[in-house]
Amino acid sequence: MKERDDHLRSADFLDVENHPQITFQGNQVEVKGEHDFAVTADLTIRGVTRKATLDVRYLGQWETPWWEGGVNKGPKTRAGFVATTKINRQDFQVSWQDTMDRGGIVVGNEIAIALDVEGILEDS
Repeated sequence: MKERDDHLRSADFLDVENHPQITFQGNQVEVKGEHDFAVTADLTIRGVTRKATLDVRYLGQWETPWWEGGVNKGPKTRAGFVATTKINRQDFQVSWQDTMDRGGIVVGNEIAIALDVEGILEDS
């Protein structure tokens, strides 16, 4: 796993030494249903920016206990979301490739991205 992860961080793939961050910036939201949205923004990987759309589902909100330093600070409101999209890695200049011993390629071009997000409402 470490070898694989190091290779993914290398210039062959994400080149984190020169591009330490992947960003998704924008605020275009389209309501698709009661709990479904399409969020379109600029996705930047390896210094290359392309439009990308996340399909987002709002999972709801709930109250949970909040302990800080052994003290009950009362409940906090949390909200959950899941989001997915697919990108072509070639669009972001991630083009390293190799062939397997018995034929076929090592890395496909279509990359599936899935996010599972939980936000906590901060007191104002």
